[in-house]
Amino acid sequence: MYSINVDTNMLYTYYSALKNKKVNIVKTYSVSSKDITRDWFVVDASNKILGRLASEIAVRLKGKHKPDYCTHLDVGDYIIVINASKIAVSGTKLDNKTYHRHSGFPGGLKSKTLSNLMKEKPTKAIELAVKGMLPKGPLGRSMFRKLKVYPGPTHRHSAQEPQTLDIG
Repeated sequence: MYSINVDTNMLYTYYSALKNKKVNIVKTYSVSSKDITRDWFVVDASNKILGRLASEIAVRLKGKHKPDYCTHLDVGDYIIVINASKIAVSGTKLDNKTYHRHSGFPGGLKSKTLSNLMKEKPTKAIELAVKGMLPKGPLGRSMFRKLKVYPGPTHRHSAQEPQTLDIG
């Protein structure tokens, strides 16, 4: 059998220190909703690759770039994307990438290529790419609401004094 030698004097001093609260106990810091600060950023999407731009925007919307990131809270920043009509894609994605939607009825499948989507609604490509990279459910929807996409160089959020964010 095994025998364990325990120094009872050491245990007594440990427990007495706990009684007298001489031992510092480190508590885990948890972010609450009142501690969250959100900034506004402007991203110029002209000549940026769609997927790489969308992944960096998704990271910023989630708040993963902040030291107080918490998985169950929305701690991300507001992102304004301008020049969405000037995004770039690699390879032959303009003609080969298709977006599908279904009405729920028989024969209700509608498909569009990326080039057709960019002609009709240039902001939709960035929105769909970012939305697919965010969590599903109420948390992801609240993160997605902080994304503002504009096809041209102007936006209407100058009152928030957004900072320029360079995504390469």
